Amino acid sequence: MKYKETFINEGYELDDKAIEKLENFYNLLQEWNYKIDITKIVDEEEVYIKHFLDSLLITKSGVIEKNQKIIDIGTGGGFPGVPLKIYNDSLSFTLLDSLKKRINFLDIVKEDLNLENVENLHGRAEEIARKEEYREKYDVATSRAVANLQTLLEYCLPFVKVGGYFIAMKGPNFKEELKDSKGAIKILGGVLDKVIEYELPLSLGQRSLIVIKKIKATPHRFPRSGGKPRTKPLN
Repeated sequence: MKYKETFINEGYELDDKAIEKLENFYNLLQEWNYKIDITKIVDEEEVYIKHFLDSLLITKSGVIEKNQKIIDIGTGGGFPGVPLKIYNDSLSFTLLDSLKKRINFLDIVKEDLNLENVENLHGRAEEIARKEEYREKYDVATSRAVANLQTLLEYCLPFVKVGGYFIAMKGPNFKEELKDSKGAIKILGGVLDKVIEYELPLSLGQRSLIVIKKIKATPHRFPRSGGKPRTKPLN
């Protein structure tokens, strides 16, 4: 893998098996992207850094540990879930997306890469979070570039068990969103734990992780249905 040194410089030493899986994942992305428009990022260097490495950089949060159960909400092409699973096989993942064609793609990825303890789930977060088998069952929920933070909080915190974490993966312009989300964090049972800002290598952009700790159960009325988390976000 030509970007192996870049990964090592960021603290991620990949064994041969993991490198092979990332390469196969890249090939599948290239093959299927033309069919179902998975990502606008297609340049090899950008895929490896902006998708693969950035997915691993969620570990900068300090809350990702072995054997955790994680849900990746609005996973799209499988980010950050698939690269993180490849890097740390002890993790169990639910990859949730509202578009069936993306889940179909992830089913192929799961089979071709032989990923165990991965559930690819088609559905809307506001509906799935009301199901007993998913509500407050995860150590960590994460979401990457899906919606405004106020909306994401309502989608994601209901999945997190008390004592667990929600990690929002954002760009550099998060401060206004975070300010507007103080009420939603409290209402949904969370507290701001930390914010981590970092730069991708090769000058490919700035990123931030907003880490919310779940300190009490989310009230049963959340998430609201009918698209309200988007149209009428909590204040």
